[in-house]
Amino acid sequence: MDRNEVMERLSGVFRDVFGDSSITVTDSTTSDDIEDWDSIEHINLIGAVEDEFGMRFKMREVSGMKNVGEMADIVCQRGTR
Repeated sequence: MDRNEVMERLSGVFRDVFGDSSITVTDSTTSDDIEDWDSIEHINLIGAVEDEFGMRFKMREVSGMKNVGEMADIVCQRGTR
């Protein structure tokens, strides 16, 4: 899967989860950059990303992600659809 496609699809997931059509994520996007991104929404976000890409994150991956770029790296390595 192409990284640009992953980032585009991730932006769509973020827009859906946070209900904000203006969101476009970059590699450096963190929870500090999106107002409603709290611990509860993080759980919803992870589930939505897993559903979008037909994969499941490992707990250590979720706890180790520092930004959207790291999320995209994992999806590129393991995403299936």
